[in-house]
Amino acid sequence: MKRREFLCTGIGAAFVALTVGKAKAATPSVMTIYKDPNCGCCNLWAKSMETEGFKVERVNTDDLPGIKKRFGVPAEIEGCHTATVEGYFLDGHVPLEAVRKLLAEKPGIAGLAVPGMPAGSLGMGNDPSASYDVFAVAKGPDRKVSVYYEVRPKS
Repeated sequence: MKRREFLCTGIGAAFVALTVGKAKAATPSVMTIYKDPNCGCCNLWAKSMETEGFKVERVNTDDLPGIKKRFGVPAEIEGCHTATVEGYFLDGHVPLEAVRKLLAEKPGIAGLAVPGMPAGSLGMGNDPSASYDVFAVAKGPDRKVSVYYEVRPKS
């Protein structure tokens, strides 16, 4: 079978569609992380994201409150650093599983946040008994907050 005949068949067209789809999926998402230049846990979180395939751009800043305000992170759920990826913000030690879920589902929210710096969260050590919530922040002026993802001890 010649190349042109192969491409014109249903099998050839499906092969091309799958190949193009895989090439697009393999393109890493760019994640920009705004962080304190002296924070070690932020670097660990960023390295974890790089290891999982994100293209990470680090921006050191002394104005994290201004960054959080710019992206609309509610003060009551602020975390350590703030990142952006594919139009969403990620504030604090958001686990990789929640980031992957967010990017797969693409909900109509502004972003995700993990308040404070929970022990055992990504970048804060390995604690199998870690238990904390990841909050979704709605778009709009009210910035309603709801639980998006739960991290619980593995039994």
